[in-house]
Amino acid sequence: MNIRSTPLDRLNVTVVVDNETDNLSSIDAGIPQLPEVVSLLGRIPPTRQLDGHDCVPVFDHLCVACHGLSVLLTGEVGNERHTVLFDAGPYGDVWVDNAERLGIDISIIETVFLSHWHWDHSGGFPVVIHAIAEARRSAGLDGPVVVDLHPDRPDQRGIRTPSGTVVMLPEEPTLASLADAGGTIELHDEPHLFGSGFFLGSGAITRTTSYEVGLEGHHTFRGDVGESDPLIMDERFLAAEVRGRGVTVLSACSHAGIVNACLGARSHYPDVDVDLVLGGFHLAGAVMEQRIDATANDLANLVRPRILAPGHCTGWRAKAALAARFAPGRYAPSVVGTSFFLNASEPPN
Repeated sequence: MNIRSTPLDRLNVTVVVDNETDNLSSIDAGIPQLPEVVSLLGRIPPTRQLDGHDCVPVFDHLCVACHGLSVLLTGEVGNERHTVLFDAGPYGDVWVDNAERLGIDISIIETVFLSHWHWDHSGGFPVVIHAIAEARRSAGLDGPVVVDLHPDRPDQRGIRTPSGTVVMLPEEPTLASLADAGGTIELHDEPHLFGSGFFLGSGAITRTTSYEVGLEGHHTFRGDVGESDPLIMDERFLAAEVRGRGVTVLSACSHAGIVNACLGARSHYPDVDVDLVLGGFHLAGAVMEQRIDATANDLANLVRPRILAPGHCTGWRAKAALAARFAPGRYAPSVVGTSFFLNASEPPN
């Protein structure tokens, strides 16, 4: 089912949770990215002066990095605005603290979208949903926060190591716990629009490439039964189009393959370029690292994104290889606290 979201005038993307923090590296010319420190300089009052210039304390206000991912997206068309949270990371208290440090008004979040059932993306949901629901009530906003989930929920997941030991993730939050937190549950396993049509959530990601064959050793547990599940078919991407720039693709872990995710997004937007590609590309670990060269080649030659922003589970070897292909000018790694501001380059019809 090929559906397409409304072309936006603006799309703001803020990383609330990611594995890394980096407030020292420079931003390449032409990349519409704002480091966390720069945003803090505009919000924190100075404490002293030096040669007539403000001195602003920022390092005690920086976000905390942890193993997980959460990204806030706000789309605008004219005066209409809609906001979605893509995943919540593993720890609700970290998310709430980071959102406060970033100066985010969490009451404007209308939808919380889960990319896939893995605790480093879903673990924070109960606390985060409760915080958003309370903020919306306090602000007098109509309607609860919608929680957009894939219906095929496992009880728990883990990765079997070469020694045979399974490294387990904690148990997934239940649908009841998310409803009790104040969310309205919506289950979707097919492509669909939300946020008044500003955003597209995918269904199952088509596996097109020969080398993106899932997560080696991954197992899914339902009750006492654990089964091999490398494909993780509940994984979904989120996409949004900015007029004249192209389609932004968020892929939290890319267990389906980041190239497959981008090709899946392109099937909905066949006549526009790929703009920002952000998320975890899961090219870390001895087996997964064998896919780095093929992934880098296809991203460069087949997908051709304007900006590549790998983060979370991508791994340093893959990041180095991708930076060699896309920097300077097209490489802007995802780190906690950073924001991208994507503005339309064409006038509205």
